[in-house]
Amino acid sequence: MSLTSIAEIKNIDHLGIVAGLIDEIGIVETINSKLGVDSREKITAGVLVKAVLINGLGFVSRPLYLFKQFFDDKAIELLLGEGVESNYLNDDKIGRVMDDLYKYGLNNLFIEIVLSVIKKFKIDTKYSHLDATSFHLHGKYKSEMNQEKEEEITKERPIFITKGYSRDHRPDLKQCVLDLITSSDGDIPLLMRAGDGNEADKAVFGKILIEFKKQMVFDSIMVCDSALYSQENLKLIEHLKWISRVPMTIKKAQELVQSVNTEEMEEIEKIEDIKEIDTEKKEKTACRDLDGYKWKEVIVNYGGVKQIWLIVESQKRKDSDLEKLEKKLKKEKDKVEKLLKELKREDFETPEQARYKLKGINKKLKFHEIKEAKFIESKSKNNKTIYKMEGVGYEKPEEIEIQRKEAGRFILATNLVNDDDKLKSEEIITNYKNQQSCERGFRFLKDPLFFADSFFLENPERIETMLFLMSLCLLVYNLGQRELRNSLKRIKIGIKNQLGKLTLSPTLRWVFQCFQGIHLLMLDGSHQIVNLTSERHFTLSCLPSSCQKYYLLS
Repeated sequence: MSLTSIAEIKNIDHLGIVAGLIDEIGIVETINSKLGVDSREKITAGVLVKAVLINGLGFVSRPLYLFKQFFDDKAIELLLGEGVESNYLNDDKIGRVMDDLYKYGLNNLFIEIVLSVIKKFKIDTKYSHLDATSFHLHGKYKSEMNQEKEEEITKERPIFITKGYSRDHRPDLKQCVLDLITSSDGDIPLLMRAGDGNEADKAVFGKILIEFKKQMVFDSIMVCDSALYSQENLKLIEHLKWISRVPMTIKKAQELVQSVNTEEMEEIEKIEDIKEIDTEKKEKTACRDLDGYKWKEVIVNYGGVKQIWLIVESQKRKDSDLEKLEKKLKKEKDKVEKLLKELKREDFETPEQARYKLKGINKKLKFHEIKEAKFIESKSKNNKTIYKMEGVGYEKPEEIEIQRKEAGRFILATNLVNDDDKLKSEEIITNYKNQQSCERGFRFLKDPLFFADSFFLENPERIETMLFLMSLCLLVYNLGQRELRNSLKRIKIGIKNQLGKLTLSPTLRWVFQCFQGIHLLMLDGSHQIVNLTSERHFTLSCLPSSCQKYYLLS
């Protein structure tokens, strides 16, 4: 018998890393313990969820109805367990498990998994970040017929699939919303919540934080954008610790931003010799990326809550804002010149009609104003008296000066005002900048290579469950990336990035790409991993031990 007739080759690539991370978190065991195990089923709910997550992190952009084909060329028994076949992963089984997950409670199940991750991997939860995004959908949904709203954030009904404010710039399509809370430490998702398509962030963010506080056993400073900052929300979260951006629609905020002089502001101290600095200065260097930032701290009372307002000026943002302002001024100036020519050509029956037209034009101008210079009375072809108006354009120096003063400035607020828990200004700015933690998660979930970049499920309950599975994928991915980076920093050895240079902070996606072409060779009952180079071996040694067994290293 020839070797080719008894040899079998299956792909593993980076999927062994994904499977190992899922094992390390304990997702299969948690789901099986909550949903139960039926001895009549060929595959448990936990293993099926593991298969979905492996598919989701396979980066092949295959829709769920092609799910089992994904595993046709993969080492499925190695990844999912002995005796598991791809035809076990059929539509009916997937549907039943998704329904069971929804019935159990997606938010509660996610939090149970997250709490075990926090404990096992010692995730720092001092700061948490809340944000929201939308996912657009196609098709018609039953929930559109009933638009009743509920007061409580914990709801028994499915989400409403409907039109709303679209972050995807697709207002023509219906959508749903995903609220996400992540940790500053590794961007680990701590809470996921599916919301109605027309849900307003300002209306729900306060309630989400209250619910988060009830379910989490740790104390965390919540960081959020200006959607949180309203008098109603501040009263709602008065017992929580928070940092938020102040909306510039608040009159007091506008006045402060315009009145504070740059000379009054502090900035981070530049340290020349790192070897001779004291402990306090070392702490300042930990607040990274604050070069070019200045700030001034004031105590205010807003919404009945005493708080610190930090007026911040970013030089980089100021330069950008001033450049944009000059472009706007030029664009509006050109527009004014065009309008003056049009006014000069237009005929008016009375001077009042001309002035009314001029008033409407000026309402639409922000930095300029057209004033009447003179009226010219003449006769039309029908021998009627008509008036022509000549105008002169002027800049509005006060409005322009306001914009120049506001350039590069924003206000951050926190209710941590007492000496016991008061934060340094540098820490407030740094942790607000880490609000990108949620945004990075949203970019990951919306990547075209992700398995749910567009929704095709017609049932709102299934869509909520899909968001739950997507959030689990994000949890697995970000945890793996965190563990890899921490290991590299601990041993002070980097791995090569896309440019061939050593880095201590690689993305896990790049590592996944580096693991393409790894196969499982099965020959005469023996198993062997093919193409496991020394670089790949080193990378695996920096990941949790559960990842290594899938490459037959333990």
